[in-house]
Amino acid sequence: MNIAQIKAVLPRELLASVVVFLVALPLCMGIAIASGMPPSKGLITGIIGGIVVGFLAGSPLQVSGPAAGLAVLVFELVRQHGMAMLGPILLLAGLLQLLAGRFKLGCWFRVTAPAVVYGMLAGIGVLIVLSQIHVMLDQAPQPSGLSNLIEFPAVVGQAIPSIGGGLGWQAGLLGLLTIAVMYAWEKLRPQKLRFVPGALLGVGLATGLSLFFAMPVKRVEVPANLAEAIDWLRPADLLNLADPTLLIAAIAVAFIASAETLLSAAAVDRMHNGQRSDFDRELSAQGVGNMLCGILGALPMTGVIVRSSANVQAGAQTRLSAILHGVWLLGFVVLLSSLLQSIPVASLAGVLVFTGVKLVDFKAFKGLGRYGRMPMFTYAATALAIVFTDLLTGVLLGFALTLLKLAFKAARLKITLVDQAPGEVELRMVGSATFLKVPALTKTLASIPEGTTVHVPLAGLNYIDHSCLELLEDWGRANQSKGSRMIIESRGLKRRIEGRLRTSAGFGS
Repeated sequence: MNIAQIKAVLPRELLASVVVFLVALPLCMGIAIASGMPPSKGLITGIIGGIVVGFLAGSPLQVSGPAAGLAVLVFELVRQHGMAMLGPILLLAGLLQLLAGRFKLGCWFRVTAPAVVYGMLAGIGVLIVLSQIHVMLDQAPQPSGLSNLIEFPAVVGQAIPSIGGGLGWQAGLLGLLTIAVMYAWEKLRPQKLRFVPGALLGVGLATGLSLFFAMPVKRVEVPANLAEAIDWLRPADLLNLADPTLLIAAIAVAFIASAETLLSAAAVDRMHNGQRSDFDRELSAQGVGNMLCGILGALPMTGVIVRSSANVQAGAQTRLSAILHGVWLLGFVVLLSSLLQSIPVASLAGVLVFTGVKLVDFKAFKGLGRYGRMPMFTYAATALAIVFTDLLTGVLLGFALTLLKLAFKAARLKITLVDQAPGEVELRMVGSATFLKVPALTKTLASIPEGTTVHVPLAGLNYIDHSCLELLEDWGRANQSKGSRMIIESRGLKRRIEGRLRTSAGFGS
C-alpha cells in the first residue's frame, strides 16, 4: 500500500480502530481475570494481537487478542502448574501453529465437525458464567464448573448482609448493572450510535457509580509501568516441557486457538466483499503472536469474532485498523493506567457473564437438527462433558462421537436378493461392504438355493474391503460343485474375480 492509498483510507481506518479499541479494552482485562491472570496480561496480548499479528495476518480484517474460548483452559493450567509455566506452553503452542501454517495445514484445522466446535464454545460459555458469577460478588471462583455450581448458594449467602454480613452485594449490583446496560444497548441502540460498544457503556457507568458512592469493591490492579507486567520467559522453564502433561496442554492450546481463529476468519469473510483470508498465513501469524505472548508471559491469543465483526461493521477495509487498535491499547495503558485502576472487577465479570451466555448458541444447536439427531447429541454431550469434567475431555468426547458416527455410516450396508429369472438371482448391495457386515452377508448367501447363478453388481457400493471379497470368493468356490455360479459385475474386477474362482476350482487358464 503506497502513501496515497494510506491517505485515502486513513480516516475510515482510524474510526474503525477506535471502535475496536473500545470493544477490546474491557474484554482484554475481563478475559485475563477469568483466566486467573492479572488484567495487564490480557492487555499485553491485545497489544501484540493488534500491532504484530495485525501486520502479519492472512485475514486482514480479523482482530486478534485474548479469547474467552481459552479462558477456561488457561485458568486450569495456571491452577495446576503455576503462572510461570504458561510461557513455555504458549511458546510451544505458537511454534506448532507457525509450523502448521508453513506446511500449509490451515485447511485441516477447519475439518473439525461444527457440532464439536459449537459444543466446545457452549461448554466454555457455561463455565465462564459459573465462574464469573462468583467474581461478580467479589469472591474467588472455584477450580471447576461443578464446584462453582455447588458453592454458589454459600457465596450468595456471604454476599447478603442479613445472612453473612458481607458487602459482595454491592459488587453484584455493579455486575448486574453492566449486564443490563449491555443487553439494553444491544436491543435499543440508535443507528447513529451503533459503533459505540455496550461493554464500554456498562463498565463506564458502573465505574462512575462505584466512585460516586465510594463503594468498597475490588478494583482492577494494573501496574503504573507496563514493563512491570512482563514476566520474561526463563530458559530453565523450557526444561519442564519434558512433562507429558505440559506437552498435551501445548497441543490443546494450539488446536483450540487455531480452530477458533480459522472459524472466525471464515465468518469474517462472509461479512465483506474484500480480500479473502489466507488461512495458512493467518495460522503462521497467530503462531508468531502466541510465541511472543509466551516469551512475555501474557495470555494466549486467537482471532476473535466479536472484535472482528465490530471492525467490519465500523467500515474497515485494510489491516491498518487492527494494527492501530493495538497502538491505542498500548497508548492507553502507558498514559492512563491510573484510570484503569478505578474499574470494578465485578463490572468486568459482568461483561464476561454476558459474553459467556452468548457463547451458548441455541440457534446453532437448532441448526444442527437439519443434519439429524447425532450432531445435536454431539453438541450437547461435548458441552456437558466440558462443564462436568474438563475442556480436553469434552473435546475428545466430541471427536469420539464424530468418529463413531462416521464408523456407523461407513458400516451401513443394505443387502437384498432379487429374482431375475428361473435359477438366477441378483445380490444387491448398497453402501459400504466392510468386515462389520460379514455376518449379515454370510446369512444372506446361506439362503441362496443350490444350483443358482448369482449376479453381484458392485455399482451400488462406495467401498468393499478384503473380508467381503474373500467371503464372496469362498462362497463361489464352495458351491461351484453344487451347480451354483457367482458373477461379480464390475468391469475389470469381474474378470479378476472369476479368474480366481476358476483357478481355485482347478480350472487353470
